[in-house]
Amino acid sequence: MTVNISFLPALAVTFILMFARLGTMTMLMPGIGERGIPVRIRLVIALMLTLVMLPIYRSNYPTVPMANFGPIVALLFQEAIIGAVLGLTARLTLTALEVAGATIANQMGLGFATAVDPNQGQQGMMIGNLLAVIGVALIFATDMHHLAIGALDHSYTLFKPGEIMPASDVTQLMLSIVSGAFKIGVQLAAPFLVFGLLFNLGLGILARLMPQLQVFFLGLPLSITIGFVMLAAFIGAVMLGFLGHLETVLVGVAR
Repeated sequence: MTVNISFLPALAVTFILMFARLGTMTMLMPGIGERGIPVRIRLVIALMLTLVMLPIYRSNYPTVPMANFGPIVALLFQEAIIGAVLGLTARLTLTALEVAGATIANQMGLGFATAVDPNQGQQGMMIGNLLAVIGVALIFATDMHHLAIGALDHSYTLFKPGEIMPASDVTQLMLSIVSGAFKIGVQLAAPFLVFGLLFNLGLGILARLMPQLQVFFLGLPLSITIGFVMLAAFIGAVMLGFLGHLETVLVGVAR
């Protein structure tokens, strides 16, 4: 009995090309690609997704002989770029929480309080870090990471292998995502903006009426206390607004 294994080199090339796209997207997707998840686990997730999708989308890839190393490398880079663009599209939505957190912290008087963000690995305001951690936890709690996996699957309908992504479309997509994240971030922090405006206006009037009063020493503890009370009252609405925005972005990619 003779076993024909001549298809294995072409299958291996297709697997590597698919892994370049899915692996890049997996490393950047919200929830799945967080720094708190070990790299090995993320690689295992990417490998499993590639194995699952390989029989479905194998025919979408052009057959390139192993001897033609140049076209294979070009396809590899192209697949990685597609994965990076789609992954960043979803990743940039998390900046909405950073914008909201920075705005809330400044209105509370905690703009000076910074710490390392466990998701990004860089310095950030503590309120923004808190919102980001809660946001990632809610992504898994609400099964929204399933939408991220659906976006990985739909990427082969949106961008077929071998097709060049139009630079103008990519630029427009990134600009719309960034502007949308900034807009929703400011909207989420709107109650705190109103509080900050009224509170500082009241302090200014108080300083004019009682010049001998040390307004700063009175205002800072009071603004922090009221800010935390407001945060406890509004944090549910803030996170629901963020999840709705993230769902809109992921559904737009996945459908």
